[in-house]
Amino acid sequence: MEYYAGVDIGSTMTKVVIMNKGIISSIIGPTGPEQRRLANKVMEKALNKADLAFESINYIVATGYGRINVPFADKQVTEITCHAKGVADFFPEAKTVIDIGGQDSKGIKIDNGRPIDFVMNDKCAAGSGRYLEITADALGIKIEDMGELALQSTNPALISNICTIFAEQEVVSKLAEGVPLRDLVAGVLESLANRVSRMVKRLNVEEAVVITGGVAKNAGLVKALSDKLGYHVSVPPEPLLTGAVGAALLGKDIVRKAIENGESPERKERSLKEIEIL
Repeated sequence: MEYYAGVDIGSTMTKVVIMNKGIISSIIGPTGPEQRRLANKVMEKALNKADLAFESINYIVATGYGRINVPFADKQVTEITCHAKGVADFFPEAKTVIDIGGQDSKGIKIDNGRPIDFVMNDKCAAGSGRYLEITADALGIKIEDMGELALQSTNPALISNICTIFAEQEVVSKLAEGVPLRDLVAGVLESLANRVSRMVKRLNVEEAVVITGGVAKNAGLVKALSDKLGYHVSVPPEPLLTGAVGAALLGKDIVRKAIENGESPERKERSLKEIEIL
């Protein structure tokens, strides 16, 4: 059997997958400050879960903001390329990808799993998952409950502030005025959907549209984005894993292409134990 691994160290979450014909092992956890040790730890967990030795992995690709902190990776690839590849594995017909991470959001136009154009927000928290975390805390609710609450609303509140800090103050003020919680939450999601949809429309959105990242699990936000864009928005089975899946699949492509050319793919000659003491 051939095994390929993808390690995606994002700004807030770290993901690892091990694949052969499909995903045989995956790990999702928070990104910590010591990313080199974290990469080693999550890779060990994924290997243990798959009951595999490190040496049995044919190729490892790292992606995400922390990809340079995965010293045992054979190659580093941008998250734009990896998300495009991963999304196409789940949705071969996909043309537009919306990825909303913990610290930013991005739109990617893809063709047969290859990125052909992309846009990103301006690093403002108001266009990211962080915006939902802050407003959920301000409202005293769990972020995972926001989607269902929003779907119960028939009159979403208007959140006028685009700055996260001022938006936080605004929702607290409206809550004190007696605005129903479900309407406030719906308004928060509408606000985020407005910003993200405006950004993505710069790409000339085409069907099929796919959303990735942790906020893709928020049904209220997915509906709001679908309404803003005028297209159905699909969600992968585990939207946090698309980057890591794409990384693993790109590793597989690299090995196969090298073999076709009668070459051996370049690999790092290191073990996890050697990495651990760096």
